[in-house]
Amino acid sequence: MGASNLQITLALFAALLALLHLPLRVEAATRHYDFNIKMQNVTRLCHTRSIVTVNGTFPGPQVVVREGDRVLINVTNLVPNNITLHWHGIRQLRSGWADGPAYVTQCPIQTGQSYVYNFTVVGQRGTLWWHAHVSWLRSTLYGPIIILPKKNVPYPFPKPYKQVPIIFGEWFNTDTEAIINQAMQTGGGPNVSDAYTINGLPGPLYNCSAKDTFKLKVKAGKTYLLRVINAALNDELFFSIANHTLTVADVDAVYVKPFKTDTILIAPGQTTNLLLHTKTTPPAATFLMMARPYATGAGTFDNTTVAGILEYESTPSSTKHLPLFKPSLPPLNDTSFATNFTNRLRSLATPNFPANVPQTVDKHFLFTVGLGTKPCDQKNATCQGPNGTKFAASVSNISFIQPTTALLQAHFTGNSGGVYEPDFPYSPLRWFNFTGSPPNNTMVGNGTKLMVLPFNASVEVVMQGTGILGAESHPLHLHGYNFFIVGQGFGNYDPVNDPKRFNLVDPVERNTVGVPPGGWVAIRFFADNPGVWFMHCHLEVHTSWGLKMAWLVLDGKLPNHKLLPPPSDLPKC
Repeated sequence: MGASNLQITLALFAALLALLHLPLRVEAATRHYDFNIKMQNVTRLCHTRSIVTVNGTFPGPQVVVREGDRVLINVTNLVPNNITLHWHGIRQLRSGWADGPAYVTQCPIQTGQSYVYNFTVVGQRGTLWWHAHVSWLRSTLYGPIIILPKKNVPYPFPKPYKQVPIIFGEWFNTDTEAIINQAMQTGGGPNVSDAYTINGLPGPLYNCSAKDTFKLKVKAGKTYLLRVINAALNDELFFSIANHTLTVADVDAVYVKPFKTDTILIAPGQTTNLLLHTKTTPPAATFLMMARPYATGAGTFDNTTVAGILEYESTPSSTKHLPLFKPSLPPLNDTSFATNFTNRLRSLATPNFPANVPQTVDKHFLFTVGLGTKPCDQKNATCQGPNGTKFAASVSNISFIQPTTALLQAHFTGNSGGVYEPDFPYSPLRWFNFTGSPPNNTMVGNGTKLMVLPFNASVEVVMQGTGILGAESHPLHLHGYNFFIVGQGFGNYDPVNDPKRFNLVDPVERNTVGVPPGGWVAIRFFADNPGVWFMHCHLEVHTSWGLKMAWLVLDGKLPNHKLLPPPSDLPKC
């Protein structure tokens, strides 16, 4: 064999050896789902209603994927309503067309039409959820998204024996579309729900509901992963299981430094993974798991409690005679519990799960968020808001007017004239003592304004709550991004002293954050995902009143920093 042939053989042999030492690359799968939106008769609290569902189930089906998978969900609209679905918390890197908020990233799917939501799950694992994103249809259209780690990648906590979704919702005995339409007409607050639900069931504390109770049967000495989702329309909730300690392991599909607690607080839009360690021997008792609202505003709210039952498998078959333990939940307005709980949340910040917090900031913003009023437009009648006005809500005193063309389409085609203005203000145009006595003029402005960001800018947004019509907590959700919560406090934000206390080492990373009542929160993120991204209060009534805005993140220079063109089946307005 010549020298050159020998060299080639040796090189091939070396390459083969190198291949043997490579870790096996697990190919990502493509997951296909068919979601048929159809009406279904459902009975709760002795009221039967025809509700909008996916595939006739309530709550809707689970979407189960692994990190790295591509997901194709074919949605066919078989109901009279316009429909869009939002995959809440999915980063949607360059796939903004699949994000789902109506008239922001797409026109709704009209009756008889279909649309395939096509996205890839990148760098996320944990629990997220999907829901309708048009009017109040998410009251019945929602379900869990379970993102498993890549194959052979362990959890950063002991592997659970079993995983159980726990989805909080709200049940209304009447049609939610009629409720919000009436409220928007009269300008008053909408009617509140008739019950809270766990996995669609109100439980034994409501009239005519004992048979509709969620039961979790567990074995002694096991660890269960509870994938908790707050899908309620308008309420933050406290949740606890009697005589059991919970370990918080992850929020909004991001691992956190684990900590133990008896009670959690979870806002609409948020998710929390909890480890439940059952007792080593089966106790001769059953335990209630309960949730009820954390209420900060002056308005009405559903002041009821949902309960499910935790039962041990080898307890006596007749549970009727067993003692039933109830958890003690914080008072309805317990802001100190809420603050202490959220302050305990910290990113893991390990080499495997780093917290890439922007250390310097290119773009600083201060937005006010809160309620206000707008003039009554009822002929020969007064409206039901304060002093005969209509309730309104705003970001930086701009109440968002929903366009009739999707913002992302208008941006992509270059036909944005008359659809939106790219001049959302960096800071309030009107300054006052935001959390002090309210100004005489409570009227909000309105418009469809976008905040434009260059690709990959580092961004800091301080969201300052206002007390114009009473201080209230606002769970704000940013589409297309996670962000780091670097600081929060009460009163008015102090731009000189408050940043000195920011946590830039291991702040929690989320997609939905509660702006404290009469306070502020500071978030940071890198604008690394081109497109138009909605940001709004996840209390649905506040979104209806206009507490929403959108970011326009421009393309970067490299091909993989540009928004992909729209799919051919994108719905038309």
